[in-house]
Amino acid sequence: MQTENQKLVERPPVVAIMGHIDHGKSTLLQYIRNIAIMAKPASAGRPAQALPELREAGGITQHISAYEVEHPSSEGKKRTITFIDTPGHEAFSGIRKRGAHVADVAILVVSAEDGVKPQTLEALVSIKESKTPFIVAINKMDKPEADLERTKQSLAENEIYIEGYGGDIPAVPISAKTGDGISELLDMIGLVSDMENLTGNPNLLGQGIILESSRDTKRGISATCIIKNGTIEKGQYISAGTAVAPVRIMENYLGKPLEKATFSSPVKIIGWDNLPEVGTEFQAFKTRDEAYERAQEYTLNGKPKTTKEAKSGDNVFTPENVVPIIIKADAGSSMEAILAQIAKLDSDRIGVEVISSGIGPISENDIRVANGREKALVIGFNVGIDPLAQSLALRNAIEIKTFDIIYKMKEWLEEMLIARTPKTKTEESTGTAKILKTFSKVKDKQIVGARVEKGEIKLGAQVKIMRRDAEIGQGKVRELQVQKTKTDEVSESREFGVMIEAKVEIAPGDHIESFVIVEK
Repeated sequence: MQTENQKLVERPPVVAIMGHIDHGKSTLLQYIRNIAIMAKPASAGRPAQALPELREAGGITQHISAYEVEHPSSEGKKRTITFIDTPGHEAFSGIRKRGAHVADVAILVVSAEDGVKPQTLEALVSIKESKTPFIVAINKMDKPEADLERTKQSLAENEIYIEGYGGDIPAVPISAKTGDGISELLDMIGLVSDMENLTGNPNLLGQGIILESSRDTKRGISATCIIKNGTIEKGQYISAGTAVAPVRIMENYLGKPLEKATFSSPVKIIGWDNLPEVGTEFQAFKTRDEAYERAQEYTLNGKPKTTKEAKSGDNVFTPENVVPIIIKADAGSSMEAILAQIAKLDSDRIGVEVISSGIGPISENDIRVANGREKALVIGFNVGIDPLAQSLALRNAIEIKTFDIIYKMKEWLEEMLIARTPKTKTEESTGTAKILKTFSKVKDKQIVGARVEKGEIKLGAQVKIMRRDAEIGQGKVRELQVQKTKTDEVSESREFGVMIEAKVEIAPGDHIESFVIVEK
């Protein structure tokens, strides 16, 4: 009789490509994908042209993408590797962390021109927290400004100790543009994954992680899944958090239909009853009832936070100090990153409230929700606007703004918050003078002599009348004289005569403090 261990077989590694924005993560993955599809040796140095560019709006990756490639090693062994391309912009730190937790091996891409940068270190923290073994890929070696030794020094200064530089972390110099070093990098991935002894049991029901989720008006809700163990077959059911899907439509990363898939493969499953939360573990079941029972258990025991609960911030604002917004995004990971950015926008005087959020195009219902809240904003990220929604928004003067780059969305929201922040009136002192002598008083007009101790006293200025540090009244400067010559202002240390209009009687030893009202 076979034991469970005897059923274990070697499984392909899942590799996360991580690093700072514009250090070449997507270019590297593009090259690897193309040489695999063109069935050329990785060392051929052939430019990547076979597939569309992976880069998204603004030249940065804004979603997690997963791709499966086959690499012939230097020993002639064919090895399947699943790659995850993670965003580099700081807005997507949560996605990067999830990428590291899903991966068996991480590649930390560092530019030979720039060295270690902020998102390099953020990615490193994610890698270390998940205890994922990693390889440093020193990219852009084809650039004239590339300096390998300086980059190694930069790595050491940031406590990334590579082989030959005081540590045991493998490092491979590469050019994602020309392909130099890519074959060696892929071989190193194979070596590291062999040391990890990655295994799985194909006889088990599939389980893994939801990597991405999205809603399409024609195809419904889909989710990209990484299988970490077992096998998924058509006819089964998948449960992830509160969401359930029958396995009727399953595709590989190229969009080709699959009958079954096993560990380390990225697959897209279409037909979920609601949007599965990104980062949630999924489990395959033989029957629909078992899948829904699992979803019910999750609802009772591990219910995720609602949008408002997860939005952040303990500040309590009045309705006048809140900007209500409706957010629609193309995918779950986009929504996660957007909410993380919005959570950082609250100040002590104004806050943002997400009154509705969802995946898919901006709909007529979204506009109706916005119409129920004064000055609500509707924001779309990588989504379109339904014609009926556009028409309703125009009729009700509701502002819709769409973006395809997340930090542009954040900048716009910051400007909107500044414009809508309630102004506060504050008093700013412009000068203080000590009363030396009183000369005359006619009704509420008094002529006194004084000396400026700080700042300046100007004609027409509002003044507080202070006696022993307590305000006893206020007045206005009606005339100013210095040595019997009229003037518009008196500067520090000078003596002067002044006519003050005030209802309280001014006495020697009092102080007058001029001030202005400033709106901030």
